[in-house]
Amino acid sequence: MPGICASGCYVPRYRLNRGLIYKATGWLNAGNIGNAKGEKAVANHDEDSVTMAVAAARNALQTVNGLNVNGVYFASTTMPYKERLNAGIITTAVGLPDQVIAADFGGGLKAGTTAMLSALDGIKAGSVDNLLVCAAECRLGKPSSPQELIFGDAAAAFVLGTDDVIAEFKGSYSLTCDFGDHYRGAQAVFDRQWEDRWIRDVGVEKFIPEVINGLLEKYEIQLSDFAKVIYDCQYAAARKSLNKKLGITPEMEQTHYQAQIGQSGTAQSLLMLAGALEEANPGDKILVVSFGSGCDALYFEVTDNIRKMADNKPVTAALANRAELDNYTKYLTWRGILPMELGLRAEEDLWTRYSAYWRVRKTVLGLYGTQCKACGTPQFPLHRICVNPECGEVDQMAPYRFADRPGKVASYTGDMLAASYNPPAIYGQIIFEGGGKYMFDLTDCDLDELETGMPVRMSFRRRYHDKKRGISGYFWKAVPFREVK
Repeated sequence: MPGICASGCYVPRYRLNRGLIYKATGWLNAGNIGNAKGEKAVANHDEDSVTMAVAAARNALQTVNGLNVNGVYFASTTMPYKERLNAGIITTAVGLPDQVIAADFGGGLKAGTTAMLSALDGIKAGSVDNLLVCAAECRLGKPSSPQELIFGDAAAAFVLGTDDVIAEFKGSYSLTCDFGDHYRGAQAVFDRQWEDRWIRDVGVEKFIPEVINGLLEKYEIQLSDFAKVIYDCQYAAARKSLNKKLGITPEMEQTHYQAQIGQSGTAQSLLMLAGALEEANPGDKILVVSFGSGCDALYFEVTDNIRKMADNKPVTAALANRAELDNYTKYLTWRGILPMELGLRAEEDLWTRYSAYWRVRKTVLGLYGTQCKACGTPQFPLHRICVNPECGEVDQMAPYRFADRPGKVASYTGDMLAASYNPPAIYGQIIFEGGGKYMFDLTDCDLDELETGMPVRMSFRRRYHDKKRGISGYFWKAVPFREVK
């Protein structure tokens, strides 16, 4: 039977206190005070749904080293490209070969579970062995709207297959309706939704019971058989009503992370599933329900292999790795809502010439360099001639991936003159474990915390966003490695 082989997630390091948002905008919409509790996860200025999906995918893949992954399915309603396969960017960034299947899933907030169902169907049919499914979201609510306070940025990823599964897929039940809870148009920047009461009363409180009862009847089981019930609903009153109506006890209800992260769209139910698996025991049954243009309900049963993942707690680690973003206007600037003057240097016309990019795409997206076959010396970027002065072999190079190699800061500087959405711009020389040295930007850090010799990990990030053409370019940056307790 197909199922989940590994899970992973990514939550951006920066968290914005909702009280700061309300303090700045509450004068216009005083009723928002009810949404002003806790904090929301905020993607850095160099992050988007693709970079977060890559981070979550790498998190999941690190626990299944050597597994032959045959494809990538990516779900999001905030994909940076409409006519470029976003899943194709992720495929190269996580180090998969070109000979795989990849697809984007969007159009509704249940796209994450739909992508997972499609992957499980393909595995069950035998057309593929293992698939990587990831979902990520970076949704925008208009300033002073409830959505601005409710939404949070996050990503989740799962490796699905048939070998050594930690949670076996038992079945599903789906409901698809053209229910206009959220209806952002093709050219719209901010989310649009209909009245909350209507979404709760006509949508959430009817669709979720219908899809759950449909699954229970289809497989002749009781809801009390499930150790955890996961469903996407951030409305506190509606959750209380649904729990009572369906008989979901506090022990069965999985937290939705609204106070720590926020509502993460297509990633929401999958993020909750990753959290549930952290505490699962062999034999536990888990029910996962998404919501958005209908519902998907997925039924899993945890296997004995979950014991091998006892130390793997991706959601717990992501929640602990946090830093406070104490400036609301910085968030507005990062999201392009509030234009700021970055100086003449920001007017440089930066965009990738795709013919040139094609020749070095593995270097740019996958951080591939070379390793000399004769002496074993790694080097970045790729070269035909070995840099080892005692070797010097020509055209004896094999591909070598630096993205998964830890490194250390050899030197660094903070540049207040460079155009940056989070000045100063920080960059420096990174020496990789095993060999190799290159100049990289550093991100998710402050200049004061850096020191030479500090360990770093590589992170796939947005290198630039070309507003004139509406496109983004990607490369790798260094992030200080922090022990999360």
